[in-house]
Amino acid sequence: MSKTSDYGSDAHKEKARAWFERLRDDLCRALEKIEAEATAETPASANPPGRFVRAEWQRDDAKYDGGGGVTSVLKGGRVFEKAGVNVSTVMGEFSDDYRGRVPGAAGDPRFWASGISVVIHPQSPHVPAAHMNTRMIVTAEAWFGGGGDMTPVFEILTDTADFHAAFKRACDAHDGTYYPKFKKWCDEYFYLPHRGEARGVGGIFYDNLNTGDWAADFAFTQDVGRAFAEVYPAIVRRRGAAGWSDAERQAQLLKRGRYVEFNLLYDRGTQFGLKTGGNVEAILMSLPPEVKWT
Repeated sequence: MSKTSDYGSDAHKEKARAWFERLRDDLCRALEKIEAEATAETPASANPPGRFVRAEWQRDDAKYDGGGGVTSVLKGGRVFEKAGVNVSTVMGEFSDDYRGRVPGAAGDPRFWASGISVVIHPQSPHVPAAHMNTRMIVTAEAWFGGGGDMTPVFEILTDTADFHAAFKRACDAHDGTYYPKFKKWCDEYFYLPHRGEARGVGGIFYDNLNTGDWAADFAFTQDVGRAFAEVYPAIVRRRGAAGWSDAERQAQLLKRGRYVEFNLLYDRGTQFGLKTGGNVEAILMSLPPEVKWT
């Protein structure tokens, strides 16, 4: 990882934090617009249009220096059974048992981290669940990370192709090597080894991105967020009007079980949040409201 002396400067931190909050606002508006426009007759059409409810939280544990965030959660809508768009900015020191796992923290446990985390569980089994997050982390080193992936119950190849194409465009605008590298990383990361299967149809995943050019890395991270904000609502509008059977609902609940297994057993973001005194409800926002195992 290359470094520059001002990569993790206060000015850069503030720009990153402001962007994550702006992206949150844009995504919440886009998803609420879909809810307001939903008129199709589906098993959830009698629900009122879903709205995000925001709640601020602060870290008040004495062992942390501070920070907090805002959870934005929509529940029981016409289109989205649960959607969370959370932003947090936290700082402090990593615990003794965790600091060795984070670049730049072994010798100095202090950290600063800001990011956005998005998880969407639709009502319809024909609309894919989706996840996106991007973040900036500063220790003795500094970097960006994140990505997005999609988890359909019943894969539709055109949706998968469009989702990947959006991220490929974002990657190719910055570096021609990014998409194949980050796609492969996503495929390997969002994998359940105990099941021997992928969580979904992939996307991109990147971490520890520091080319030495903060502006370029930040611009790429912004484009990752914009790509998701463009392609996922389009897929939802394409599929959200179709009704579903009880058998399809049961298949959806079983697929969500795989989602839960990954997030609780393997997800780095879940582990990071729990190890740094984050808000437990915000961290576990990714879990669906209803799930089933055989």
